Amino acid sequence: MFDWFAFQTGATAFLIAFVAAIVFFSAFKFIYQMITPYHERDLIRQGNTAAAIALGGALIGYVLPLASALSHTVSLPEFAAWALLAGVIQILAFIVVSRVLYKALASRIEAGETAAGVYLASISIGVGLLNAACMTA
Repeated sequence: MFDWFAFQTGATAFLIAFVAAIVFFSAFKFIYQMITPYHERDLIRQGNTAAAIALGGALIGYVLPLASALSHTVSLPEFAAWALLAGVIQILAFIVVSRVLYKALASRIEAGETAAGVYLASISIGVGLLNAACMTA
């Protein structure tokens, strides 16, 4: 038999977690786009596939540990702490790759070189997977 009260309780918890995740996702996207030396929004509007792939990889790389945090935490403050840590790690990965290991990356993405976008997306997703796997409650 369907338990309406249990559903309402679960749905409320779901909505709170979902809204919190969307807020963190949006904040990460905003901050990430602020720290990149190129303007993804403009590049994507101009049809720059490399920029779209790179940004998409960063977003997926962030959502992976965000999803892990949602499933492994028991409180909103704990989720927020893991979400913040995941964002910092993802941004640090971008900084290390683009400014230390592969200095021409930003200019190649601006030039629309798909290989550079795929490379950055792959690193972002890889870091996100490792980040998610390392999270413990």
